[in-house]
Amino acid sequence: MRMKQLLATIIIGTTAAFASTATLAADITGAGSTFAYPIYSKWAEMYKKTSGNGLNYQSIGSGAGIKQIKAKTVDFGASDMPLPVEELNEAGLMQFPTVMGGVVAIVNLDGVAPGQLKLTGPVLADIYLGKIAKWNDKEIAALNPGVKLPAEDITVVHRADGSGTSFLFTSFLSQTNADFKAKIGAGTAVKWAVGVGGKGNDGVAANVQRIKGSIGYVEWAYSKKNKLAHTQLKNHDGNFLQPDDDAFKAAAANADWAKAPGFGVVLTDQPGKAAWPITGATYAIVHKQQLDAAKAKEVLNFFNYAFKNGAAAANELDYVPMPESVAKLIETAWKNNLKDGSGKAVW
Repeated sequence: MRMKQLLATIIIGTTAAFASTATLAADITGAGSTFAYPIYSKWAEMYKKTSGNGLNYQSIGSGAGIKQIKAKTVDFGASDMPLPVEELNEAGLMQFPTVMGGVVAIVNLDGVAPGQLKLTGPVLADIYLGKIAKWNDKEIAALNPGVKLPAEDITVVHRADGSGTSFLFTSFLSQTNADFKAKIGAGTAVKWAVGVGGKGNDGVAANVQRIKGSIGYVEWAYSKKNKLAHTQLKNHDGNFLQPDDDAFKAAAANADWAKAPGFGVVLTDQPGKAAWPITGATYAIVHKQQLDAAKAKEVLNFFNYAFKNGAAAANELDYVPMPESVAKLIETAWKNNLKDGSGKAVW
């Protein structure tokens, strides 16, 4: 009798182990963009309830995410900088946009309310070049009559890791300030002229919260979540705007996804009276040839679920969901580009 009970226990335990393994096999892994982390976390929570399958996502920055997908250590990489088609082809990759959002400048200044301070691209660039080093500098004061600006040093905070948020931020500064473009330029990892680094959007947010007189840049959801004082920004058409999803949508309206090679659209400094000047998409990056077709399909199932069911969650977090027409373009790209080991379409 005891032997029968022991055998039953082993069988039950083994069955449970197989069930656990099956569940783990269905989970997918991703790494990269901290910009995308808040919405990917929400979508993962929703998808888990519906499918039972999870997402293990490492919010480690776009640069690291690109490295991990190239090394095939994750099922998808995530970057806010679209990779050039040449780089995608060389590595056997494809990318597709998953959601859009905005980057904002944030400050820690006593007596200055969120959304009160006004900045322009040229002035913001000069701050990050170290040319404007005091908060009461005449260039900042001229934009903010009536605002009491302290006569204290500006502490610049930037990303310490390879970052798509940095790519969007430096793209805007390069588009609006020739000196910044020449000396620093646009990229996920640049050689900053001044400042202290923070890892991820959360690291920059934490540094700005900690350091009086500081300025940084983060994805809008991080600013709202941490109740940081964002600034107004002057857009391409000369209007000072507050960041919100309507302003991000106005910038995104100019995107021509059908004509962009590899879906590579950059949405910074877009024309339009209501367009937020630092807007961008975040991308998922996958290998075209998928040796584990089931895992590859699960990645696509996750994003397909997000496109069809995740718009409300995206809007709640002040992201801009991909339009249905773009989701259909993306699905066609999956069908045409992603193959298993035998050359059969994964989707």
